[in-house]
Amino acid sequence: MTDADKPKNGAADKQQARKVKPLAAALTAICDDRVPPGHYTAQAIDRAFKANLARLTNGLSPAGLADLYFNWLAHLSLSPGKHAELAEKASRKLARLMLFAGQSGANPEVPPCIEPLPQDRRFAGKEWQQWPYNLIYQSFLLSQQWWYNATTDIDGLSDKDEQVISFVARQLLDLYAPSNFIWTNPEILKATIEQGGMNLIKGAQNLAADWQRGMAGKKPVGTDDYQVGQNIAVTPGKVVYRNHLIELIQYTPTTDKVYPEPILVVPAWIMKYYILDLSPHNSLVKYLVDQGHTVFMISWRNPTSEDRNLGMEDYRRLGVMDVLDAVSSIVPDRKVHAVGYCLGGTLLSIAAAAMARDGDDRLATITTLATQVDFTEAGELMLFIRESEVSYLENMMWDRGFLDGSQMAGAFQILRSNDLIWSRLAHEYLLGKRAGMNDLMAWNADLTRMPYKMHSEYLRGLFLNNDLASGRFMVEGRPINLADIRTPIFAVGTVKDHVAPWRSVHKITFHPATDVTFLLTSGGHNAGIVSEPGHPRRNYQVATKHAGETYIDPDTWHAQTPYKDGSWWPEWQAWLAGHSTGPVAPPPMGTPGKRYAPICDAPGTYVFQE
Repeated sequence: MTDADKPKNGAADKQQARKVKPLAAALTAICDDRVPPGHYTAQAIDRAFKANLARLTNGLSPAGLADLYFNWLAHLSLSPGKHAELAEKASRKLARLMLFAGQSGANPEVPPCIEPLPQDRRFAGKEWQQWPYNLIYQSFLLSQQWWYNATTDIDGLSDKDEQVISFVARQLLDLYAPSNFIWTNPEILKATIEQGGMNLIKGAQNLAADWQRGMAGKKPVGTDDYQVGQNIAVTPGKVVYRNHLIELIQYTPTTDKVYPEPILVVPAWIMKYYILDLSPHNSLVKYLVDQGHTVFMISWRNPTSEDRNLGMEDYRRLGVMDVLDAVSSIVPDRKVHAVGYCLGGTLLSIAAAAMARDGDDRLATITTLATQVDFTEAGELMLFIRESEVSYLENMMWDRGFLDGSQMAGAFQILRSNDLIWSRLAHEYLLGKRAGMNDLMAWNADLTRMPYKMHSEYLRGLFLNNDLASGRFMVEGRPINLADIRTPIFAVGTVKDHVAPWRSVHKITFHPATDVTFLLTSGGHNAGIVSEPGHPRRNYQVATKHAGETYIDPDTWHAQTPYKDGSWWPEWQAWLAGHSTGPVAPPPMGTPGKRYAPICDAPGTYVFQE
């Protein structure tokens, strides 16, 4: 062999070795006990089975519920003292009911032995105070109270498990409430007699119409009266930027002078943006524009199965950061008032913390509306955010690539099943009366989807692990900390919020080392935010915790903060004005002829995606 041949043979040996290494690695993996043969096939079968099962259970994990039930039953069976207490409570409640039966028979004005909860309006009608219906609903409320006693204060059962079991028991009892049946609901029975059963015929027609629309994928009856771009979401503007995930709308000014600092609104992508631009009389966007603000709004794409791998980082980068670049280009040399609603506020808080970490000071203020950044006390929605349920949802989303909007809507409705499910069914299908449709209800029926990866990261990183509040949330490979934020914050909570409970929203006051103004307004998660001036029966509380001041817990804050009547919008607008500079001429609509040139008229195209 010559010297000239050796390099060639050596190169051949190396080439052969490169071919052998992947084969050896594959054989090693096959022989490795850590990855047994058929492992990934078994995983795929499990995922497919659970995904199909989830469609039947509406996303609730049977294994998780069974585990909770047997956990409760086991601890209850080992508590003989609790048994005796429950037996004693049952006998006392029965005695109270019998005493009430005897007294009310002779005197209809006798006060009931148990009052419904303040939010329970099922038995408010005068017909319910007459015999025998007063006994029927009183026995139901006493039974409901007994089951609450049976599912709480059990030795060895965690508070969270008690809350879940109590919630499930309440949902099952509500299914069999006397208000749901003809013969035990005096209001329905009276209507049936007076109308000769026509109410039931109308109710059957309503049921058939709703079923047909549901099977055809159509929106509920009455939503056709509200059309995006025609009588809702009609504030004039232009789409000035578009990427795969968002369209950016810049609204046309209505004043000769404007505040120099623009407002950028980041809505949640579990909803269409136009909840903040409903009808002209209750549009927050129109209100701000009419007050002299330059307003930009993000309109999110409705994701499909092709977007399954979009994650939280994609939403931060393509949503907040790309849009912030666009706004800074259209209105140069000005800081931005950033506003986030619900999940959009959580994303904005993540972006703001990353910006603070990296020395990006483009934000003038931050406003969060019904937003949580700490999920340790996130209300009844947290009851089902545990490993079993999250894994089950991941399998359901994995199959299709997204979480369907109807499933999210169903989860929110369960939190208020009395108002949003059972009372509605009784009213429309037994009384035969259609509930009136309004713009907020029509918007609520305009459902959106959640990408598989993003929703999984959201549930695990934020809800399950609480990474954001704990300083473990990663952005671009490095953790962020809310305490780095130095931008003034205005946070709004709503009293009746079942999605983002106000005490959870209030937790923003002890994270950042900056001034935080917290405002608590009447209303719920959506109606409390859409609270225009002139809206009846509105009030709010507001106070500012300055940087360095002692933290005040939410209940103490609630007790000592005075009430103000009316809409909270003017209070917030005055705060924005106080953090703005002198008025200037309005900026151009986009940057004509450049990157952010107007593309089309508002409301754009993404808002129409089904």
